[in-house]
Amino acid sequence: MAILRSFRGFRPQKKLAHLIASRPYDVLSSEEAREEAGNNGYSFLHVIKPEIDMLPGVDQHSPEVYNKARENLQHMIDQGILVQDDQPCLYVYAQTFREKTQYGIVGCASVLDYLNNVIRRHELTRPDKEEDRKNHIRETNFNCEPVFFAHPPHEEIDEVVSKVITGEPEYSFAAVDGIEHIFWVIRDKKIISLIEEIFATEIPFTYVADGHHRTAAAALVGDERRHSNPGHTGMEEYNFFLAVLFPSDQLRIIDYNRLVKDLNGMTKEDFLGKLEKSFLVGRKGNKPYRPTERHNISMYLDGSWYSLSAKRHTYDDANPIRALDVTVLSDQVLA
Repeated sequence: MAILRSFRGFRPQKKLAHLIASRPYDVLSSEEAREEAGNNGYSFLHVIKPEIDMLPGVDQHSPEVYNKARENLQHMIDQGILVQDDQPCLYVYAQTFREKTQYGIVGCASVLDYLNNVIRRHELTRPDKEEDRKNHIRETNFNCEPVFFAHPPHEEIDEVVSKVITGEPEYSFAAVDGIEHIFWVIRDKKIISLIEEIFATEIPFTYVADGHHRTAAAALVGDERRHSNPGHTGMEEYNFFLAVLFPSDQLRIIDYNRLVKDLNGMTKEDFLGKLEKSFLVGRKGNKPYRPTERHNISMYLDGSWYSLSAKRHTYDDANPIRALDVTVLSDQVLA
């Protein structure tokens, strides 16, 4: 069963939350992050993309950059910009995007759950990206961004969250990209114990929805520290990492799109002919076509839209990886 643990979070002053909030580290280049932070000295990009405070062209994987992350984070703590809660808490985080709101619980997931496959993942990770986030954690001793997990729907968890959100939120603001963020703090020890107990006894698995590299990095650094500590007990902070867990029935699956710049030497006719080995190919005209069922992929090529319905041999619904249409796309088209 899944472990969820309360913790003493570091949180921004209420009046500064909208200034500190930033997009994730991996959706911006260094130059884009530098431009987005602009003159905002509060932006958390100074911690998760610290190269923006150094000369352009600096190697963002150099020790100096990770040191700068630690310095910037410590400055925010020393100045009272970020303040640690005085007791272990859980938190409820609501995110509204395109008129849909989802409510997640913020807490600490377990390194052992990752190593023992209680935390399920659907992507392979790249060692270089793992090492980048591992170095960031090693230097800052901080999980600066939560990973995004899904968990099976659970009626009692929904009921608890519904009661929590009737209270006054700690933060409520719309970010520059239009996404609305609302955040509640759960201090009641009985409620915290109840949520932890439900996860420990009734939630068999959690699933990485976004943040495979951050999850792997946090787990691997925790495992490193476990093996280097002769007095290891299992309750040290390094055994846990920051996660926000949303019930899967609240999630909207966003399009997974890939832009391919050429046909690798094939003509359009050659390419469509190869696709017919793996798909039933149907031309849909010049109006955008969106799939409405599993194992169907939309393609735009040379002014026309196409439906690609995967043939039975291209997927395996009994296999959690080979059942994914992103795997079909990767194996049968991109490869």
